[in-house]
Amino acid sequence: MGWTMTLKDDFGFIAWTRKAGSSLSLFVLLSLFSISLQSDIVFPKDHHFSWKAGQWGQCVGDECGSGGLQTRTIWCVHTEGWTTHHSHCQHVDKPESQRHCFKVCDWHQNLFVWDVSEWGGCVLVPFFSNEHKLRTAECITAQHGIQRRQVHCVRTSNRTTVTLRICEFFSQKPPVEQACLIPCPQDCVVSDFTPWSSCSRTCGAGLQHRTRHVLATPMYGGAICPNLTETRTCSSLLECPAGVGEHQYSLKVGAWSECRLPHQKDALLSGRTTVDFLTGSNGSNAVTLHTQAAHQHRHHHNRHVHRFPVSWDLEVGYQTRQVRCTRSDGKNAMLSLCTKDDSPLTFKACVMPKDCQTSDWSPWSPCSKTCRSTDLSPGYRLRSRIMTQITVGGGQRCPALEEKEACNIIGDLLPNCPRYVWRTTDWDDCRVLPLLSQQDRRLANISILCGTGIQSRKTYCVQVPDPSAPHHRKEVSRPVNAILCTGEEPPSAVQPCSILCPHNCLLSQWSPWGGCLHDNCKEPQGKKGSRQRRRELLWESSAPPETCPHLVEFIPCEDPACYLWQVKQEGRCIPTKNSCGPGKAALNATCVGAEDVNVPIAHCAHVRPPTEAACEVACPADCVVASWSSWSPCSHSCATRTAEGRQSRTRTVLAVPGKGGKECPAAPALEEWRVCNEHPCAVFYWDASAWGPCIEDAPTDPNGTSSWNGTSACAMGVQIRTVSCMKMNVGAVTNKRCSDSAHPETVRPCLLPCKKDCIVTPFSEWTACPSTCVPENATAASQSRYRTIIQRSANGGQECPDTLYEERECESLPVCPVYRWRTHKWHSCSPVPDSVRRGLSGPGEEACGNGLETRGLSCVGESDESANMTECLRWAGPLPPQIRECRVACKDDCALTAWSKFSECAGCGGSRRRHRALAGRSKKKEHCLNKELYPLEETETCPCVEFLSQPYGNWSACILHGPSAPGLLQGWTSHREVKECGRGLRYKAVACVNQRGHLVKPTHCTDSGYVEEVCHVPCPLDCKLSDWSAWSACSASCGSGLKTRSKWLREKSFNGGRPCPKLDLKNQAQVYEAAPCYSECGQYEWRIEPWSICTISAVDDMPACGEGVQSRKIRCVKQGTSGENSTLEDSLCDQDEMPPRAQVCFVACPQDCVMAPWGPWSNCPPQCHNGTARNRSRRVLRLPSSSGSAACPERVQSEACVLNSTCFSYQHGVSDWSTCRLSESAACGQGSRSRLVDCVRNDGKIVDLRKCEQLGLLNKWKLSESCVVDCPVNCILSEWSSWAECSHTCGNQGQSVRSRRILHEAHEEGRPCPLQLTQTKPCPIRPCYTWLLSDWSPCTVEGAECGEGLRRRSLSCVVHTGSWPESPPQPVDKELCGDKLRQQIQQEMEQPCFVPCPGDCHLTVWSSWSSCQLTCVEGRSFETTGRQARSRAVIIQVMENQGSCPHQVFETQPCKGGKCHSYEWRTGGWSNNERLVWCQRSDGVNVTGGCFPQKRPTPVRHCHPLCSKPFSHCTPSGVCGCEKGYTEVMTTHGFLDYCTRTPGVDNNKKADVKTNSGRLKPGPSQARDLFSEWTLRPVGPDGRVKLWVYAVTAVGFILILFVIAFSFLVCKPFQSTKTSPPTQKPLTLAYDGDNDM
Repeated sequence: MGWTMTLKDDFGFIAWTRKAGSSLSLFVLLSLFSISLQSDIVFPKDHHFSWKAGQWGQCVGDECGSGGLQTRTIWCVHTEGWTTHHSHCQHVDKPESQRHCFKVCDWHQNLFVWDVSEWGGCVLVPFFSNEHKLRTAECITAQHGIQRRQVHCVRTSNRTTVTLRICEFFSQKPPVEQACLIPCPQDCVVSDFTPWSSCSRTCGAGLQHRTRHVLATPMYGGAICPNLTETRTCSSLLECPAGVGEHQYSLKVGAWSECRLPHQKDALLSGRTTVDFLTGSNGSNAVTLHTQAAHQHRHHHNRHVHRFPVSWDLEVGYQTRQVRCTRSDGKNAMLSLCTKDDSPLTFKACVMPKDCQTSDWSPWSPCSKTCRSTDLSPGYRLRSRIMTQITVGGGQRCPALEEKEACNIIGDLLPNCPRYVWRTTDWDDCRVLPLLSQQDRRLANISILCGTGIQSRKTYCVQVPDPSAPHHRKEVSRPVNAILCTGEEPPSAVQPCSILCPHNCLLSQWSPWGGCLHDNCKEPQGKKGSRQRRRELLWESSAPPETCPHLVEFIPCEDPACYLWQVKQEGRCIPTKNSCGPGKAALNATCVGAEDVNVPIAHCAHVRPPTEAACEVACPADCVVASWSSWSPCSHSCATRTAEGRQSRTRTVLAVPGKGGKECPAAPALEEWRVCNEHPCAVFYWDASAWGPCIEDAPTDPNGTSSWNGTSACAMGVQIRTVSCMKMNVGAVTNKRCSDSAHPETVRPCLLPCKKDCIVTPFSEWTACPSTCVPENATAASQSRYRTIIQRSANGGQECPDTLYEERECESLPVCPVYRWRTHKWHSCSPVPDSVRRGLSGPGEEACGNGLETRGLSCVGESDESANMTECLRWAGPLPPQIRECRVACKDDCALTAWSKFSECAGCGGSRRRHRALAGRSKKKEHCLNKELYPLEETETCPCVEFLSQPYGNWSACILHGPSAPGLLQGWTSHREVKECGRGLRYKAVACVNQRGHLVKPTHCTDSGYVEEVCHVPCPLDCKLSDWSAWSACSASCGSGLKTRSKWLREKSFNGGRPCPKLDLKNQAQVYEAAPCYSECGQYEWRIEPWSICTISAVDDMPACGEGVQSRKIRCVKQGTSGENSTLEDSLCDQDEMPPRAQVCFVACPQDCVMAPWGPWSNCPPQCHNGTARNRSRRVLRLPSSSGSAACPERVQSEACVLNSTCFSYQHGVSDWSTCRLSESAACGQGSRSRLVDCVRNDGKIVDLRKCEQLGLLNKWKLSESCVVDCPVNCILSEWSSWAECSHTCGNQGQSVRSRRILHEAHEEGRPCPLQLTQTKPCPIRPCYTWLLSDWSPCTVEGAECGEGLRRRSLSCVVHTGSWPESPPQPVDKELCGDKLRQQIQQEMEQPCFVPCPGDCHLTVWSSWSSCQLTCVEGRSFETTGRQARSRAVIIQVMENQGSCPHQVFETQPCKGGKCHSYEWRTGGWSNNERLVWCQRSDGVNVTGGCFPQKRPTPVRHCHPLCSKPFSHCTPSGVCGCEKGYTEVMTTHGFLDYCTRTPGVDNNKKADVKTNSGRLKPGPSQARDLFSEWTLRPVGPDGRVKLWVYAVTAVGFILILFVIAFSFLVCKPFQSTKTSPPTQKPLTLAYDGDNDM
């Protein structure tokens, strides 16, 4: 980074300007200066008033052309900036206000345009606006600057420059200057000095120095760097012995001259070297070799050639240098004092340098940013050039062969970038199997699985050209690489789905058998019919009810009747003649249907029954018989060939007849029997099969369409099923046996499934073929493309194509051209000519000694035709050497024979030799016999082709190799079952080394570069549960309840299998299922038979009437059974409800009133309120015979309704819900849960459900509902991606990675996701060949002790394993690394350096680069690139040589990752009123510079006023104090008045006025010592009165008040009460330090 100091004489200020492009500037644009950049200022002679002109206006005129006119405003201004009257300015100097101009036509504007350059760097300006004075204000954050740019008017056609006035016709000239801000001046910052060096001499007087280095260079006008070196004299106590102090002599050489040719035609003394003895002012002389040569015109700037060379030829020249003898005090001396036998080397052969030459730049490549996107970063474009001449002999190195620049920075004019979005295929079929555990999969019937499952789909990336264009979901777009969609989250590839299950039908109980009816009551035919019973479907799932059993059963019967007369007696029997005897009773006949529903009488085909029926009213002496009882249960449910059903009814005698009365019927007449359930036991029902598939129906309208799911219109079809008549427990019978009225439908309409054609995406673009040429024998490259199925065909649609992946060979790629280097013959060896050595002109003698020989180099093609050298630079490999050292034998040289051939190798690891011998007279020369200089034997190791393989690193993870399908490319993901366990392979890389331990290609040891080993990934084992246990007993002993069954844990999960459900306290997983159940409340019932005849004990011939006893049989039977064999033990029935077996009966005597049995009790009101009652009644069957007889008893009885006794309320009650129950073929998903309803009496007893129905109670409870069982979804993963490229192309650190992603997280008890979502495997270990550039060697001077020398570094080919520094590089043959020569010309291999001679004043080596520092304002940086500096200090070895010392130097370079540093003054502790003050950087480094000098703390402390009192001195606290042994006496203002001797203090001791020390010191009298240490100082070091002074004052004041008060109380009785006390003066207390003494 360079700086230029410019001195302005006009106003006497200095401005620092930075060279353009030297560093990054931060510009803050300000408003333009108040002086317009386009205006002109004319200064008059008195410099007080001046004319100021405004800008020229637009050119106006009637027509376009040269007749226009421009005007501007002129005003007079004072130098302070205010405007005044024109008379104050001189009219002679007034600028013109009008001028002729060329009025522009409209079409002119397209011919010229302003050409504006970029703004230049911001340069400091010394004053604001028109202030003519220096700025002295302190810079706070930034300082004002100005930046300029170039503005030209150019033609649009060829961009040539024209006068500015032409463009000013069209538009105003753009501003060429603008204000800017640059940071405040930053001073140079240097480090602390190093420690002093050791003395330059160990005896006598010498010098020592210390240095410091630059941390930050001055910027923006900051202070320059101080001296980096300090030198001081030093001396040793030892005196130098005689002769040591004399001067030392050193041979000092200069730098080698440029290489020049020995014969120059345009110079008279070409290459002449002369010796000149110079006599300086100091009397010393030196030897200078003057080489005169013509100036060679080498145009380094013109390195671009348009014609490529065909061959390269080199020329050999020579170089010379100066040699002199210097003394340690810097003076020259005679050369002979430094040289003894050998003369110094002052010449050598060299190759004439050639600069690197390049072709012209290629055109710019297209910009990488071709569209406008949300990314605001600019694009870039490239251009390149090729090398046409390599650098030779230290010529200029090649410039950059490639340039890169930003383009389309804003990109507003670019089209919008295409957007890439994810698209998906249709969902695959729903699958339930993945949701099953391993245990369930073995037991399940896969073909009938249903319920919730999962389905997957594929995702792929497509390009959406126009984001605003609407697109349908099925829009097919060409798939692209999935990397283009990485910014968006891919859509879900897995979702839950459902397969409808055949549902569980919930059926009601069978209804009672109905009457014998015709099949069609509207058209009754024949004498055969059927009796039916039905049940209802209480609940069904969403699936069609195809698995429900039949709902209607039939029993054949004869004489069917759909409608019957129902006759009921109305009123009592009315005798026809007397009050008793025969009579008639009215009958009401109604026509009822099959379900006892009244219908019009026209439906009853039979004759209408009579309206009256004969009856009889018992006379007083007649026998009275009760009404018939109800029919007993039928003994059989149906009739068979051997048995038929029978039932009976009875009646009893209520009164015996009297004389003349009607006799009672005989005993058999009191019982009736009839046949019941005459229907045969065969039960028939219709059995319907499942509905068939939907097929086309020929008669249907072909144009009829219907919408299905609202997505498409498809044709209507029909479904057909077969219906057959089945006989219970037999099988199919003829359909005539079943009733046609309940025949299920066999055909129903349906919607035909729509045809779905297969939809595939277009093929993706072909993968790229190699863009470069291929070697001649290389394998043919291929490219591929793919497409994916979006929608599969269904229902007869077009099938999918077979080809989804295509691969083809790339079109014929150009074969890489074959070029090779052709080397010419070596030219003869060219040593330095003898004329050059002798400094003579002319040919001279033939030269001998060391020299160089060269050869030409050309390029030929495959057919040996000549070609441009650029072709070989690109295709021919390493450059052959064109230069080599040689020697032309001199007379005194040793002659040797040529080397013999190497001997044969004995084996691997052995060695071979070759020999040569001395020839001629050389055998007798002593120096030729030195075998170190002239070896006669050479040995080298034999080449070895044995290799050793060494496994390296750790084993990779166990990699499972599944079947690979072609076409699974990026962006085309498949979601098939991924192999997760089983047998696999693991890999370990193999390092292949040769006999010398060098790494070589792995193919020498193994085919693959790996050691493979079979491994196994353990398969996950799911949690295993037991089978279902047996159902438990019903939870309710009476009524509705739940029964349960459960599963228990058998095996826990392993290796990431499905986890077990929650464990109980016994660590057992328990899964249970609850189902509704019903326990009959009365499974056993008392079955009673009719009462026997009332047995009355009659006396003599008296009639058997009055009270008697009757009995009946009671049996305990199971409900629903019949017959005598069903009798059980009485203990099984409820003993509390056991009916009585006997009872007292009453048979009325002839004269008594006979009453009918009591009727049933009426119902109590449901609420059973207090005061309510229930009634029952009976009627008179026979009146008493005479008045003497007892009257008839009561006809009506009533009793109070008592809750839970005579009155009960009923309501529906429900059981608990069952668990969610699924279909037998479902694993999870939609199910149902149910519960049962009971009729519950208010005392908690469960009664028959029909009781609630009889009471008309509505069941409002919901008995079934849908529910969902959560599905245990296993973690679903994508397939493994393909293996990525190796992280390293060589070495043992390379790894290849593949990954997979989670498509669906595990849910519920699903198998969890594995932790391993990425896998790595080592890459084959290939050797890393690289050029290793060594460190710079120490500065070496050839043939002398000091002077100009060279630092060199070497380039060697090494092999390493990529893990430095663990494996150090090992040198190998240079051919393995490539072209060494081309690599060397890109590096700086030599650097000039200087070795100081004793006494020379010289520069130190460069310091290390300082830390990277940013330019910051208020702690914030406004730049991304920082700076770091290094410097070289001056070292003086002899004071006499100070005049020849070089200047100290420093340099900067840009850097990254800089920090903002702040600087702060630091101070040390005071010592004798002095302290250290230094500047410290924020990172803790002590520096010089950087801190503001105005804020520097004072290093020396002074007392004000000065301490002039006797025995006083300035204390470290900055106030005057007394010496020890004296006590300060202060004034009222806190200043020292005088010092007084402290009482009792030894004269030899002084009081310590600073510490007030009270420490005891050892001595004869402790009291004296204590007193001697006591001091009294009312004022502190800071000048303030101490606290104890206020305390003493307060105590004294209180004491005075107490004395006054006490005196007043004592004196009060002796004073007159009428006299007022005299006025007292206010009391003033003053304290002086003297009074306390």
